[in-house]
Amino acid sequence: MRLVIAAPHGRSGKTTITLGLIVALRQRGLVIQPFKKGPDFIDPSWLTLAAGRPCRNLDLYFLPPEKLEQHFSVSCRGADLGLIEGAMGLFDGLDLEGSNSTAAIAYTLKCPVVLVIDAVRMTRSAAAMVQGFQNFDPRVRIAGVILNQVARPRHEDMLRRSIEHYTGLPVLGALPKKRDFVIPDRHLGLIPAAENESIHAAMVATGAAIAANVDLDAMLAIASQVPALPPGPDWQQPPLPEVRLGIFQDRAFTFYYPENLEALKQAGAQVITIDSLQDEKLPAIDGLYIGGGFPEVFAGQLEANVSLRQAVKGAVAEGMPVYAECGGLMYLARRLNYQGRWYEMSGALPLDVTMSSRPQGHGYTTMLVEGESPFLARGSIIKGHEFHHSRVINLDRQAVRFLYRVQRGFGIDGRVDGILYNRVLAGYNHLYAPTHPEWAANLVGLAAGKRKIKTAIL
Repeated sequence: MRLVIAAPHGRSGKTTITLGLIVALRQRGLVIQPFKKGPDFIDPSWLTLAAGRPCRNLDLYFLPPEKLEQHFSVSCRGADLGLIEGAMGLFDGLDLEGSNSTAAIAYTLKCPVVLVIDAVRMTRSAAAMVQGFQNFDPRVRIAGVILNQVARPRHEDMLRRSIEHYTGLPVLGALPKKRDFVIPDRHLGLIPAAENESIHAAMVATGAAIAANVDLDAMLAIASQVPALPPGPDWQQPPLPEVRLGIFQDRAFTFYYPENLEALKQAGAQVITIDSLQDEKLPAIDGLYIGGGFPEVFAGQLEANVSLRQAVKGAVAEGMPVYAECGGLMYLARRLNYQGRWYEMSGALPLDVTMSSRPQGHGYTTMLVEGESPFLARGSIIKGHEFHHSRVINLDRQAVRFLYRVQRGFGIDGRVDGILYNRVLAGYNHLYAPTHPEWAANLVGLAAGKRKIKTAIL
């Protein structure tokens, strides 16, 4: 079974509905494999928590249709339902044809769509909206509607009768207005699930509301009316680890694709989790991967962990391979300015970082590898994405090189990204490992080389 949860526009309640569906269906004993359309980290953290399985990203910017289909099939092994949360509006994509849209994901995977309608200040007009979406692209099968933010029973009745009369589509449920269903957000979207366990109550409340107000049997019947997909390649047992690769993974650093971590394991790495807020020193590792997150929110705690900051700076100076994205770049800086205050960071890189109230880079990226490095081959085209409110300042350009020439996106300054310093690659570009499998192999190989050097010295 498989199903897409989409909407006419962002902020319609897709994440709320998807979370509630996962919780309610799991209570029935079903195993749900969640997916998120697009290069998102935050929504998947909630979907992962709700499902008890890592949420996977589906993105036609990163993977061609046949690879995306394989990725979906392999990810769904052992699950009863593959549930995909869309992004933005159903037909919103990168170009006039809507490539990379949620709709493109739906027809690539031959997957029915349930449309979430934000019903605030609307009655009969909802039918006109649904009818337009229903007839816009014949490749997309909209199979039902869920109403969100319904004011009262009379409001629901008018919406339901209008949509079913004019479109012939079933209204599968209606979620009432209630603050219990609201998950807090901040400048990059929802607050990541790992940051605050107390707000998990919103997810539980949403699950109860979905169970009470949505026809789950009808949803499952729709999800069952799909053709079989090819099973995808067989799973490969990871090799015995050759290197120990440290990963900052805690409340401050949560932005990791599960596919990236799996790719590192398949390349021969043992992943060692490090808590940047609590651990006082680095464990015995051969390399370090610091992903994105919200280091600015935890800047005081990061600053207070002086011994770990010094250990990271020392490791970089001694030649440890380090790969850092966005928040990781911020941690490697000398200082971080947030809300008018400066915080000391690791000082591993000759630069400072300051936070802005407006996005400095947001969207898909295309990077040309111009520099020579052991991380990625010169001449490669790297696809990724960025979403950051921070910017680099006081950079000693004489002490660093840049790996990437920005072809799409912003990076460090609109022209370059990927700072190379000693054996560090740090930038704003978030890379998706299945698109560039050489990344994991090269990072693990670089760490293995460092281990061989250490062993030889000993």
